[in-house]
Amino acid sequence: MDRKTFDEYCAGLHASENVIQWGNASVWKIGGKIFAICSNWGQGAGNISFKCSDLAYQVLTDMPDIIPAPYLARAKWVQLAAPDALSDDEVRAHIDAAYDIIVRKLTRAKRAELGIVVT
Repeated sequence: MDRKTFDEYCAGLHASENVIQWGNASVWKIGGKIFAICSNWGQGAGNISFKCSDLAYQVLTDMPDIIPAPYLARAKWVQLAAPDALSDDEVRAHIDAAYDIIVRKLTRAKRAELGIVVT
């Protein structure tokens, strides 16, 4: 997945916000908390990183071209070190999961403010 496609997908998630920071990284947030990044960190340009569950972190970091995300690995983030490490559909699914993880960490008041209902 390229950065343009990544940004378009993340922009479609309800109440998501984009900021450019950390050396031109495209940082996606919900309620002020980061769920996905497309950066120039690591082995090349356009590396996608996202938050994941403990299990997904273990599975993904055992796969080729997926590494613990620089600076964020202790919080269970991974980085795709190659553009074809996962298919676009797999990246979308992991971005959705990252978004959901972060949404569930938001306070009820913040979710209500953003119009998010957690089931």
